[in-house]
Amino acid sequence: MPRYRPELLDRVRCGDVWIPLADGTRLSARVWRPLDDAPVPVILEYLPYRKSDATSLRDATMHPYLAAHGYACARVDIRGTGESEGFIEDEYTPQEQADAIEVIAWLAAQDWSSGRVAMYGKSWGGFNGLQVAAHAPPALGAVISVFSTDDRYETDIHYLGGSHWANAHVTWAATMLAFDARPPDPEIMGPAWREQWLERLDRTVPFMHEWLRHQRRDDYWRQGSVCEDWSAIRCPILAVGGWADPYPAVPLRLVAAMPDRARALIGPWGHVFPHEALPGPAIGWLQECIRFLDHHLKGLDNGEDAEPRVRMWMQDAVPPRTTYDERPGRWVAEAEWPSPRMEHDRLALGRGTLGGEPAAAELRLAPSLAHGVDAPFWLVMGADGEHAPDQRGEDGRCLVFETAPLTERLEVAGVPEVTIEVVAECPVQQVVARLCDVGPDGGSTFVSFGALNLTHRDGHAEPQPLVPGEPARATVPLKAVAYAFPPGHRIRLALAGSWWPWIWPAPEACDLVLRVGGPDAAALVLPVRPPDPADADLRPFAEPEATPVPETELLEEPMIRRETRLDPIAGTVVQETANNFFGRLRLPSGAEYADGGVDRLSIELADPATARVDATRTMELARNGWSTRVETTSAMWSDREAFHLEDRLEVWEDDERVFARDWSLRVPRDLA
Repeated sequence: MPRYRPELLDRVRCGDVWIPLADGTRLSARVWRPLDDAPVPVILEYLPYRKSDATSLRDATMHPYLAAHGYACARVDIRGTGESEGFIEDEYTPQEQADAIEVIAWLAAQDWSSGRVAMYGKSWGGFNGLQVAAHAPPALGAVISVFSTDDRYETDIHYLGGSHWANAHVTWAATMLAFDARPPDPEIMGPAWREQWLERLDRTVPFMHEWLRHQRRDDYWRQGSVCEDWSAIRCPILAVGGWADPYPAVPLRLVAAMPDRARALIGPWGHVFPHEALPGPAIGWLQECIRFLDHHLKGLDNGEDAEPRVRMWMQDAVPPRTTYDERPGRWVAEAEWPSPRMEHDRLALGRGTLGGEPAAAELRLAPSLAHGVDAPFWLVMGADGEHAPDQRGEDGRCLVFETAPLTERLEVAGVPEVTIEVVAECPVQQVVARLCDVGPDGGSTFVSFGALNLTHRDGHAEPQPLVPGEPARATVPLKAVAYAFPPGHRIRLALAGSWWPWIWPAPEACDLVLRVGGPDAAALVLPVRPPDPADADLRPFAEPEATPVPETELLEEPMIRRETRLDPIAGTVVQETANNFFGRLRLPSGAEYADGGVDRLSIELADPATARVDATRTMELARNGWSTRVETTSAMWSDREAFHLEDRLEVWEDDERVFARDWSLRVPRDLA
């Protein structure tokens, strides 16, 4: 945990303000700024997650800290969320970006503002920071983008290699359906809160329906994907990733595309800000932000320009565990990316071997719908049990290729790739790759993974069916990683034809024939980083600090639980996750807040077309005898021809149901 500094609160004032937009809509904002009236730069965090309750405790540990160091911080609820007026109809919309441009101009024009604005945020707030930067508003001087993406199709919660994220796509849509239906806080919005709420409910839509209509990387996904035009971003970017997070390659891509404007910082972290992240080590993240912004918004000569473009945590080998409080390793750096120092080792696949010059052979890869029962959580947030257990069981459901024991340490940094040549039996098939570290005791530690819907082998915009009986070549990129394989360990690559419940399976269970050996045949390509003595001289990070969490009453303990059941008699795999991540809280405002849900993902092992996801959500907000409750149920299932969706939203005020609506959708499978 960070060291809390309550004395900083004496330097800061805080209040709620309304930000007017040109169309008459008002956005609700909470602003922290120094006590004196001298103009200072402004830091904008722009989210749909409700500053008055859901993120209020988190906000209080960061924004006052930054304000006490000479910044004004504005935490703004996106249109149609929290107390902000209007309606939200999807994520990362042009309207959201246009509103942000107006907000930046308004912040820059205030008498307490120096006219210079930065955007700061994690996940959604990291996404829209990059998206708004691509519009180059004049006052925007820098962006700090944490755990975000430059490509909404290729690297987000919806698709993995052209296949649907089974354990994230539906469940995230279910969460947003419930989030969007919560009422404004009457104590902030005033008497108009109920009318605004009912209008909001009437305009609420399940985001998943639109996502599923776009199964290819079309204009819907290109909008908001800043990789479409890197030159549009003109301000400096501090891009942050975590090896345990879904988005670790993005900071590397940003530096490669914008070497004069982007800097990358990648730790061992999950989806939590780096001053309190698990697994550790955590760093003095807020001090790092101040250093970056002091240079780019205040013009201070503090050495920021001399920083290496990429700094990352090189993870040492660890035994397989489902929980890591800290990952051993060290900080390393590269002056540029791709680094000219990097080497690429090509390890050919043979009959169970990895490396050398294997003889040509054809190996049969049969999909096992049980493959995936020992996968990690998609989104690591620091709870117990989120990491992958020993992968030996999973490896046994795959084709496995393994090196001899290493004779010296091998450090990998970047994006591994697997190149394959296959002969398919069906027009739509998948391949999944897992990279593991096998210790002398046989324990198999999960290192990285990748997956590809083979109809997307030539790109995600125009997938092409496989031709049964004809060979097809493909490259499967794995998740970016920095990992040191020690002497005596083996590198293992496991290939499978499915990975439930991570990705939605192909409509039919068909074998692939994998061709190995011979020139240009299947190989694992590892980005190898030679040691650099200069790493020992890197500037150390400060110890983590923050302002304290406001005094809050815990009415119900937080909980997260996941159980995966492989039933060989019934022939099913069922994964069930339940969480009440924050517990039930009485916030400093007096409001009681709770949210939670249950996700159930199931499949019959004999038939991939039986895949199904069911998700329920409950959100509660109450104060002084007034109470509201939002309940949603969402389901997705498939047959061989189509995907099916059903959603239901019910809302109560006190004991009266004030709203209910059902939605359903059938979408043909588009080579998926």
